[in-house]
Amino acid sequence: MIASTLRNGASRVGYEVRNYFRQGDTVFFTFLFPLVMLLIFSVAFSSGTFGPPGAELTAAEFYLPGMLAAGLLLSGLQNMSIDIAMERGDGTLKRLGGTPLSPVSYFIGKLGQVLVTGLLQSAVLILVAATVFGVELPTDPGRWATFAWVFLLGVTTCAILGIGLSALPRSGRSATAVVIPIVLVLQFISGVYIAFAGLPEWLRNVASAFPLKWLAQGMRAVFLPAEFEAAEPSGSWDLPLIALACGLWLVVGLIVVRVTFRWIRKDA
Repeated sequence: MIASTLRNGASRVGYEVRNYFRQGDTVFFTFLFPLVMLLIFSVAFSSGTFGPPGAELTAAEFYLPGMLAAGLLLSGLQNMSIDIAMERGDGTLKRLGGTPLSPVSYFIGKLGQVLVTGLLQSAVLILVAATVFGVELPTDPGRWATFAWVFLLGVTTCAILGIGLSALPRSGRSATAVVIPIVLVLQFISGVYIAFAGLPEWLRNVASAFPLKWLAQGMRAVFLPAEFEAAEPSGSWDLPLIALACGLWLVVGLIVVRVTFRWIRKDA
């Protein structure tokens, strides 16, 4: 039984990845959007520098961590919540519920798709930043190890939360209108587009209740010089706290998915 579930889930990953790249609007607003924003910020602020004296960064260097974190949110939470809500609305989930495919295999396919596309997205962002804008990448293996666990924990947490959030829209048609404003607000208050230290304290406290702030902080710990650590609210990268905050959100997401996921809405 377990072997069959895993086998069906693995085969579902390939289907989900192919289906993802066939949807032009999804590819742009989830896969390419962070890259577009990185290009815009890097060009618009190319004449300025960011950071303390002696450790100034170019715009591309400064914004890369935030765009990587935003990519995890878009590939995971936004993509999953809208995609599953639309599949529920157009009857896809109802049809799948009548097949031998189990919810576990379905989730394996969705999570596998997010992992593959999220990894490709991060690779493209890093490659463009390094080759087009000359961003110097970390040479310390420890920083890349930090990137690996922040990425894996972040993309999994965002995907699970996205599956849970998919129960919120009343229909597939309303999914975009419900989800995208949430995602945009989180990006603006979590240190993606605006330096987190420059936000009002109350807004930083609000952002700290959500995982994107911690993912952006984790990416800054990987790609920004040590001099920027002092600009964090606690004066530290707080890697253990990042793991704890995202881990708690992962547990919350799993509980919400367990309680809310149905092949068919109860109120349908």
